[in-house]
Amino acid sequence: MDPRQRRQPPLGGRAYELNDETPVYVISVAAQLSGLHPQTLRQYDRLGLVSPDRTAGRGRRYSARDIELLRTVQELSQTEGINLAGIKRIIELENQVAALQARVAELAGVVEGAAVAMQQREAQVHASYRRDLVPYQDVQQAGALVVWRPKRASE
Repeated sequence: MDPRQRRQPPLGGRAYELNDETPVYVISVAAQLSGLHPQTLRQYDRLGLVSPDRTAGRGRRYSARDIELLRTVQELSQTEGINLAGIKRIIELENQVAALQARVAELAGVVEGAAVAMQQREAQVHASYRRDLVPYQDVQQAGALVVWRPKRASE
């Protein structure tokens, strides 16, 4: 078997996991996929619109998410007529909204967990009640007046 045909796992023995965040595209491929010139990609990087990962040699590596962002920047610029500063602000605000939505979801999970814990604790307390207790009906809710009179010694 040709050694070039064998796929070697990376150091550590685990296979690579590819997802939308994995930086795999060099600038020329990213330019082709996004429909932009490589110099435009460099300019967007300098402006902070798209921040690709870097290799040890400082080469840019773009992910699928970066490519999608490049397409979005181009669309906002060409079809909507938004300048690059406006596009940068839009991207920042969208990132902030996404972060806040993630935080809200996290806090909702915490609240839900606290509610479940409270219900479990309440169930434990109710289970510990003595069964010889009689529930008391509030007089004001019943609309009746009860007067207690001690028994007289003569009765």
